[in-house]
Amino acid sequence: MTSRIIEKVEQAYIKKDRPEFSVGDTVSVSVRIVEGQKERTQVFSGTVISRKGKGLNEMFTVRRIVNNEGVERIFPLNSPQVLAVKVLRSGHVRRAKLYYLRDRIGKSVRLRDKQRGLAPKKTAKAD
Repeated sequence: MTSRIIEKVEQAYIKKDRPEFSVGDTVSVSVRIVEGQKERTQVFSGTVISRKGKGLNEMFTVRRIVNNEGVERIFPLNSPQVLAVKVLRSGHVRRAKLYYLRDRIGKSVRLRDKQRGLAPKKTAKAD
C-alpha cells in the first residue's frame, strides 16, 4: 500500500526522456557543475559497469581510464544535474555488473561490440 503511494509521488520527479542504455555500453554523460556564480557543463565518457535501483533511486556507474588510473563516477539517472546521456558504443556482455574490469589493464579492458542485426548473407552465383 505505501509503496504505491510513494511511486505516485515519485512519478512527478522521474525524467520523461530517459536514455536507453545498458551495462557494457560506452556512454558520454553531460553533467552540470556549479562553481560559485558560474555554471558549466562537464562531459564524462566511459563504460557503464553497473546499474542499480529502480524508479527515482536508479543509479549507474561509469568507469574510464585517465593517466593509467581508473576513475569511476556514480550518477543518479533522474538527477537534474545529469543533462544528457549519449550512447557512443554498445558492448556485448553476459553479466549485470562488470566489476571485474577494475582488475584489468590495457587491451583486456575492451568489450566486444553488440551486433545490431544480422548482415545479409552473400550467395554464390552459379554461372
